[in-house]
Amino acid sequence: MRCIRSLACCLAVAAGLIVPAHRASAAPALQKITFGLDWVAEAEYGGFYQAVATGIYRKYGLDVTIRQGGPEVNNAQLLLAGKLDFDITSNGFLAFNFVQQKIPFVAVAAMFQRDPDILLAHRSTGETSFAALKGKPIAISSDTRASWWLYLAHKYGYSDSQIRPYDFNLAPFFTNKNLAVQGYLTSEPFLVKQKTGHYPVVLRLDKAGFDGYAELIATSKKLIATDPSVVQRFVAASAAGWKSYLDGNPAPAFALIRKANPDMTMPLLKFGYEALKQHGIVESGTARTMGIGAMTDARWKGFYTQMSAAGLYPRHFDYRAAFTLQFVDHKTPVKP
Repeated sequence: MRCIRSLACCLAVAAGLIVPAHRASAAPALQKITFGLDWVAEAEYGGFYQAVATGIYRKYGLDVTIRQGGPEVNNAQLLLAGKLDFDITSNGFLAFNFVQQKIPFVAVAAMFQRDPDILLAHRSTGETSFAALKGKPIAISSDTRASWWLYLAHKYGYSDSQIRPYDFNLAPFFTNKNLAVQGYLTSEPFLVKQKTGHYPVVLRLDKAGFDGYAELIATSKKLIATDPSVVQRFVAASAAGWKSYLDGNPAPAFALIRKANPDMTMPLLKFGYEALKQHGIVESGTARTMGIGAMTDARWKGFYTQMSAAGLYPRHFDYRAAFTLQFVDHKTPVKP
């Protein structure tokens, strides 16, 4: 649950005299917000950590606590239980699943215009395309099996017999030269190079025609109805944090990320940061004209049409119930 923290009024001192209490102005209260990530602290969340570290959220009247996620963390359950006010919903599949399962949450912004999910393959095998992986063993997580794997299976003729379990550990990839694994553009290629001395084959999901948003900010329909101002301010402040992170000095975010996740190394942080910029993960597409976090109905419709053709969603599925555009209209900027 959110709460308002009361701040005591302070007496100002001017010219050596105490100003009477009735003339003192109260400092504005900050609205407490708990925000859940879908993984541990890393470069891919830098804009949010930048907004905390540099005081951007506070300028928008928000006292934001970021909770790390991971493979054992279920953000949807935490949202339902009222433990989170906002969360990172990894992709459009999960937003559509909210609709299918009648879970009252919607996406309010898309921080990633391009999905950074990838498949990694060994250069020695000559498998340099998605099509070449047909019939070959591919290690993926259970979440991936229920989401973008279905798209690849439809497009390239993959079968579930190819699937191998993936527990977010690259050890099987290093020991089995015939195995491809899922990864993230901003991290796993670096880890492979660190271990082997060279980059693997990187097959980008967005280059396979996959057109979904990623790193979506989601919240409850109840919060949108009862306090749209806090939703608007959180989205605007998060976008400002990302702008500061990518186009300014990322050092404040780096420091806070490493404090939250001591296992994070500076070389990996810098690799992830540069990958976000180099590949236009955040600042591309409509985000260039509409602002960071932008979404459009046309893009969501295209994603639904694409996934429906792959047999993932029924013909009359209400894709518009998965998101709202009211908080990503930057034509009238929200002021701190």
